[in-house]
Amino acid sequence: MLMKDVKIDMPGSVRYILNTLNEAGYEAYIVGGCVRDSLINRNPGDWDITTSALPEQVLNIFTSLGCKVVETGLKHGTVTIIINKESFEVTTYRVDGDYSDGRHPDSVTFTRSLKEDLARRDFTINSMSYNESRGLLDYFNGTLDIKNKIIRCVGNGSDRFNEDALRMLRCIRFSCQLDFDIDKQNLLDIFKISDNIKKISFERIREELNKILISQKPEKGLILLAQSKLLENFIPEFKDTYNFNQHSKYHDKDVFMHTISVVKNVPCNLEMRLAALLHDIGKPRCFTMGNDGIGHFYKHEIESQSMAKKILTRLKFDNKTIDTVCKLIYNHMTPTNLKNKSIKKLIIRVGRENIYNLLKLMKADRMAAAQEFRNYSDILSLKYKIDEIINQNEPLSVKELAVNGGDLMEIGYKQGKEIGIILNSLIEKVLDNPELNTREQLLKMAVEKKRL
Repeated sequence: MLMKDVKIDMPGSVRYILNTLNEAGYEAYIVGGCVRDSLINRNPGDWDITTSALPEQVLNIFTSLGCKVVETGLKHGTVTIIINKESFEVTTYRVDGDYSDGRHPDSVTFTRSLKEDLARRDFTINSMSYNESRGLLDYFNGTLDIKNKIIRCVGNGSDRFNEDALRMLRCIRFSCQLDFDIDKQNLLDIFKISDNIKKISFERIREELNKILISQKPEKGLILLAQSKLLENFIPEFKDTYNFNQHSKYHDKDVFMHTISVVKNVPCNLEMRLAALLHDIGKPRCFTMGNDGIGHFYKHEIESQSMAKKILTRLKFDNKTIDTVCKLIYNHMTPTNLKNKSIKKLIIRVGRENIYNLLKLMKADRMAAAQEFRNYSDILSLKYKIDEIINQNEPLSVKELAVNGGDLMEIGYKQGKEIGIILNSLIEKVLDNPELNTREQLLKMAVEKKRL
């Protein structure tokens, strides 16, 4: 289907690449996600270009014009043109061979047919191309599926998912990001071959999971991941949470549905969403039933933190993310009626940079409880106390003391373990009484300790 009346506003650099290829005698179009996003009034993140020119020809044309060109993947037909520090991938029309490993095509054949190139793509909404001279080319009814808010594979869904199993996660991810439904047959196709996701590297799975979590509808994605059995193939620990009755007056949902509610209620921040996703993952392992028929999950935050660390490490998350998420999970059951010194120790334990996110996680957890237990005024009271401590800039760590190890060495302490012990004892005093944080008073206390 050709639609000449469609107009897409492109950056000048993209227009320059298209025009340069056209003037050299080749076809060139923007393609894929940038076309889709433009049609639904979203800001495209990337501008990908497809062309009838061979990769070596693209390379020669733009190199001769003084552009920086990177040989991204010549055998797959892709080069990257860098203009004004922005990167634009240009890929030759191609037809993919068989995907015997369920991840990569065994071979790539260049073609002169744009339709053949578009036919190899995953979903109809990603298989449209555009340039200013011809307009929008939509061979597979992507515009109709956008209108009907449907994610549908190009051609046979089973074939597309068998070619690259990651497409199953991408399908769910687009459904969450755009709030589109998935074609019923394609959803059945995913259910049938969800085990194939095991062929995909954890790094690629992680990136799709992250996009689902920070999407417009993360709860929709998590339910689809569970129903299709995709989730248990890369986080098998979740299987125990499905339909797990908590046997508690505080909860009207099973562990998994409670988790989904918490994910939905926290801010759209990856570390927050990961903490919400895994905050109760250890509950089934900690479950005990009281004599009164009430369920208990003593120390589940400790078990959840331990399991979360293993899960996030398996998925190849960076150490900073793992550390932050685990701190939030470990502390999410913190009592709210803390005294001043205990609040300071909580801030130290979690970190100033994480303390307010912890409160947001606690609030989201409360909001996911049974209706009559959703009051969170006590969490707001704790926040007020934390605000006071932080706004007064009270010292909370050894580094914030008015003395350091060098000062202690000047009054006779030897370098090593002893200095650490003394500094820790001083911060304990200062947490009780911030007025003691002066050089004179701290050195006086240190001298007295040395005499003992």
